[in-house]
This record gives sequence, C-alpha cells and structure tokens, in this order.
Amino acid sequence: MTETDAELLRERGLRVTQGRLAVLDVLERMPHADAESVHRALEAAGHDTSVQSVHNVLGDLTAAGLLRRFEPERSPARYERRVDDNHHHALCARCGRVEDVDCVIGEAPCLHADAPPGFTVQAAEVTFVGVCADCSGREADAA
Repeated sequence: MTETDAELLRERGLRVTQGRLAVLDVLERMPHADAESVHRALEAAGHDTSVQSVHNVLGDLTAAGLLRRFEPERSPARYERRVDDNHHHALCARCGRVEDVDCVIGEAPCLHADAPPGFTVQAAEVTFVGVCADCSGREADAA
C-alpha cells in the first residue's frame, strides 16, 4: 500500500492543506518545474493562489524533505518529488528540458571528492548541460 500525500504531510509534521496537496499533485505530473510553472498549472486547474504562496509551499515541502530543490545554471530553481536517491540532472541548453540521470555508483554520494579533513560528503549534485534528442533532431532536420 502506498502512502497518500496527506499521510506524507502528516508524517513530516505539516498540516494537510489544499495548497500543499495541489502543489504535490502538480509536481507529480510536472517534475522539474519551477515556481512560476507550478503557479500557472495551479491557476489552470482553478486554484486561486499567488506566486508568493506557491514559493512558501515549495519551501515548506522542501524543508520537510518531500521535495528536492535544484538550481540549474542560468535557470530558476526547479522542484521535484524524487528525493533521497542522489540522482543528477541533464539540462538542454536550447529548450530547458530537464531529465533525471541515475547515480552511476548507486549509492550516495556517487561522486568521490577530496573533502576537507573531518568533512563527510552526504550528497553530490551534478548537472550535465547539452542538447536534448528533440533539439538535436531539429538541428538535423534544418540542415
């Protein structure tokens, strides 16, 4: 049996609100969304909320460990529900598409760094920047 979003919120000490449930639902359907995209999706679904409220909910859910926040270079922060597995991301420099890249070693952290003495690395974040298959295909079609 899988846990419902309401149960997950309660387990993390958060009140169950329509706003939190709606944001979790949007991110289930739209992984790697930024706050503006989440806000637009909520408005399209008939939710009356402000961008600031969306930022507040995203912050609460991230702090509670229900979302992962990452910041691709030259892009607003993005959010996803895939947490606790230390995966990485591939970002298309043309269209902004983001895809998950599984950790090659399979355990966190999946990069080995020379950390300062006494420093324990718990996570490593890598963003691969390039051109996605769709954009590469468009280039080939145009040539």
